[in-house]
Amino acid sequence: MKLFDLIQNRYSCRSYLDKPVEEEKIAYIKECMRFAPSAVNRQPWQFRIVRSQEGRAKLQACYDRPWFNEAPVYVLASLLHEQEWVRADGKPHGNIDVAIAVEHLCLAATEQGLGTCWVCNFDAKRCHQLFQMPETEEPVVIIPIGYPATGLTSRVRKASEELFFEA
Repeated sequence: MKLFDLIQNRYSCRSYLDKPVEEEKIAYIKECMRFAPSAVNRQPWQFRIVRSQEGRAKLQACYDRPWFNEAPVYVLASLLHEQEWVRADGKPHGNIDVAIAVEHLCLAATEQGLGTCWVCNFDAKRCHQLFQMPETEEPVVIIPIGYPATGLTSRVRKASEELFFEA
């Protein structure tokens, strides 16, 4: 599949089939994430692949939505603050770096016929505690992964004229 096709086909999937995700697909997604670029190549991230019932229950306690509970696999993406690059004016770039790697995840999953959804509205403090993260690690996003039960229904995008300007 061409990149533009992947981009057009990726959507926020909120309904998953009760079907396990094959290990080779997870391995492929992990390799795609591993090659994501980051500021000064710091790679200030850590990813927990969550499949166990215990781990799933922890994440579900941090984001209690019926659709979320359907996913057979989750990736918990964390930012390692002591490793992130900070611009000269003091702006840290770790969140940007994690976002790039997670979008690699989403596109790779789409290529493999899997659905994903960015979940940022979760209880990050509780997640930090439940997974016993060190103080310098921050949970940033949870990505459920699974076979979609439904397809993309609609996706409204702004017109190009509203987004792009010559400078």
